[in-house]
Amino acid sequence: MSFPVLLTDDAARDIEELYDYIAQHDSPRKAEALLDKVEGLFEELTELPERGSYPKELIALGIREYRQIFFKPYRIIYRIIDKKVYVMLIADGRRDMQTLLERRLLAAD
Repeated sequence: MSFPVLLTDDAARDIEELYDYIAQHDSPRKAEALLDKVEGLFEELTELPERGSYPKELIALGIREYRQIFFKPYRIIYRIIDKKVYVMLIADGRRDMQTLLERRLLAAD
């Protein structure tokens, strides 16, 4: 069974901002490589959405509705609802993830 992968507006904005930052501060070629990697991960999620681990910042709060996959240093946080994968957040894992997750995910609940 294939699960469609859908991006929230926030996640789409995350990708755009990452692309723009890398294209401007490194190279457009590396920004394209980032997009290719993200698209490949989305393809993997269509077949194996439960492969991701639970974000430790949310586990500490007793929340297990979200999962994550990594492509260092980035983290993709997603949720599975009704056989669909909703990508909620794509962020550099070196950020203050506790605050980011609380603001982005918990404020939406």
